Amino acid sequence: MGALKCRGWMPLLVVALSLLISADAWAGNTPCSGKKGGIDRCDGELFLCNDGSISASKRSCSARYGGSTATRANTLVQDAEGCACGTGSFCTGPRGGVYCLTPAGNKSYKRK
Repeated sequence: MGALKCRGWMPLLVVALSLLISADAWAGNTPCSGKKGGIDRCDGELFLCNDGSISASKRSCSARYGGSTATRANTLVQDAEGCACGTGSFCTGPRGGVYCLTPAGNKSYKRK
């Protein structure tokens, strides 16, 4: 009789653990997760995170949130002062990478 009681809660434990693990895996696959603090808003097709950086996600922000599907023209500027994240303007780095500047002054590179 004692063995039946042990088997009764074991499947519930397995189900609970699998739900917990799948929830953690899902949270790690969202744009702007972790230290980035979540999604602030869309910048065309890009996700602008709460820390001011752009997400490296391959997903389309405007498609996810029902915004305009037209891609906004990205302006490449030479002056680093004019390429703040969220403005749609980007700078080109010394090795050809395209980035914007976060409010903290760090470079946030755009995925190719």
